[in-house]
Amino acid sequence: MRHLTSLFDLSSDEVREILTLARDLKSRLRRGERPALLAGHVLTQVFEKPSLRTRLSFDAAMMQLGGSSIFLSGKDAGLEGREAVSDVARVIGGYSDVISLRTYQQSLIEDFARWSGAPVINGLSNDCHPCQALADAQTIEESFGSWAGLRLAYIGDGNNVAVSLAEVCGHLGMSFSIGTPPEYELTRPFVARLKKRFPQLELFETNDPLVAAQHADIVYTDVWASMGQENEKEERQKDFVGFQVNAAVMKAANRKARFMHCLPARRGLEVADEVIDGPQSVCFPQAENRMHLAKAALVWVLR
Repeated sequence: MRHLTSLFDLSSDEVREILTLARDLKSRLRRGERPALLAGHVLTQVFEKPSLRTRLSFDAAMMQLGGSSIFLSGKDAGLEGREAVSDVARVIGGYSDVISLRTYQQSLIEDFARWSGAPVINGLSNDCHPCQALADAQTIEESFGSWAGLRLAYIGDGNNVAVSLAEVCGHLGMSFSIGTPPEYELTRPFVARLKKRFPQLELFETNDPLVAAQHADIVYTDVWASMGQENEKEERQKDFVGFQVNAAVMKAANRKARFMHCLPARRGLEVADEVIDGPQSVCFPQAENRMHLAKAALVWVLR
């Protein structure tokens, strides 16, 4: 049984297979084709965290593929201690052909993969965000024609999005540069694991956003305080002063660089309006690609 729980779990060939599927399904939709590849199939989404793009992209994806989607909050599913997680997973798996989860702990996703008896897709955890990074890779290919030799510069917190972007760069032959404030870097255990898995990956870490952006083809940022970090918001805003992606940061990158953001954006904090609304921004095609990638992920795990 196939799962999509993290990009570390996939081979580079599998990553490319999913992206080829996403490209094909998007092209077919552009031609007016909506093949009912998953007719009669049921997706159950279990979310501990609210979402716009993740929930809507999977709902729309499943409907366009001819299937149906059911949504459960963490409370609805009994993830607040009403039942053992293994019991919840087995019950939901008995009703579902595929399950997507958006949760805090990566271990919950892995428990569902172990117990549910159904393919499981990670819609987000505190550890990683694989579907986001795959959709980002799709957007990068659309912007540049290929991935080989490109440099992705991530400016901000070394969070779950940064982790999955580093992994997708390793799979696809891009280099990865990350500029974070001190104490917000990628964790040392993750970096060690990343280098072991992808020894060919060019990884550059710095505490200077302008240095990180130099020679970049893609400049990427995310919010400074994610869901679950609301009590750290004021402290993080102080720590991240100077890390806004603005015209000066984009000027440090290559002339034809693209700007990306996984959204939602806190305009005026991690990104300036002149950048997110500017000609180099591909944020909204990037957001649309979440749906095309969701379709590919669903088809891939169910094949």
